[in-house]
Amino acid sequence: MNKKQFDITQLVRKNIAGLKPYSSARDEFTDFDQDMIFLDANENPYENGVNRYPDPQQRNLKSILSDQKKVSDQNILLGNGSDEVLDLIYRAFCEPEVDNIITLPPTYGMYTVLANINNVEEKKVLLNEDFQPNVEEIFNTVNGNSKLLFICSPNNPSGNLIDRGRILQILERFEGIVVIDEAYIDFTDKKSWVEDLNTYPNLIVTQTLSKAYGLAGIRLGVCFASVEIIDILNKIKPPYNVNELTQQRALERVRDKDQIKTEVNTIIEGRKELEKALSQVSFVEKVFRSDANFILIRVDDANKRYDQLIKERIVVRNRSTQPLCESTLRFTVGTKEENEKLVEILKQL
Repeated sequence: MNKKQFDITQLVRKNIAGLKPYSSARDEFTDFDQDMIFLDANENPYENGVNRYPDPQQRNLKSILSDQKKVSDQNILLGNGSDEVLDLIYRAFCEPEVDNIITLPPTYGMYTVLANINNVEEKKVLLNEDFQPNVEEIFNTVNGNSKLLFICSPNNPSGNLIDRGRILQILERFEGIVVIDEAYIDFTDKKSWVEDLNTYPNLIVTQTLSKAYGLAGIRLGVCFASVEIIDILNKIKPPYNVNELTQQRALERVRDKDQIKTEVNTIIEGRKELEKALSQVSFVEKVFRSDANFILIRVDDANKRYDQLIKERIVVRNRSTQPLCESTLRFTVGTKEENEKLVEILKQL
């Protein structure tokens, strides 16, 4: 996608382009870490750690992420989980009842839910049997109102990375915005598409602190995009969308790079061991290759095996209703003890 050819103003909704964003007290006075008397935001003055509004731009957290990801903090937007980030993208670029988005099932189900919430048509183009995009079929489906195209890589629920060459073709040819969801990127040895932001102005990359960082409970999603796209999303995000406790906990965790690396490496080793063990279970028909922290398998009877595991107090996901995922179960990689218990139970069924 040639930068000269791409004009973000032609994609953003007209009402959003002309929107004057709400300016909070903490937007107008940003040096709120100083020893000042704050009488501007109608807060309770009695200190308890959370009596003040949080930094609406999460500057301290963005500074660390900027250093770790090798991008400017102006290329980062943080949200209340990746789901809020995705919703903001819909609201910024998709005109209800007019525009459409492209998804590549089987994939993350929230793309469909958000399309329905925002009253935006979803055009589905199935992945092939190797869970890779059919590029020509995608562009046979795209039309002049196709604003967003979602690629989950590594993909959920299949677990595989999407082929880089196919993504490059899509980025070069699609005249809307390509959103690459990298929720599971930390469990691969392949580079993130964040490194390609300067090359492709129509690229948005989303990541999360829920998986590798182990912070699913605090809800923090990360969006990487051009300054122009980030500026648009900042116009419509709630002023204090990431609360103070989330910011504090995230700061503490992202600084602990060694512990995160140790946990990720342990999960990857556990995945390899679990893949090998699952392939030796009699009723497992196929173990799909995974680049994530989970494994998809095809079994003889997914409903039966799911119910059996529940009786053994093991909860997994039955993905059989998803396209190309007939009679499949998805296992998250647990601790060594949990994985061993799972395999022990499976071999007894």
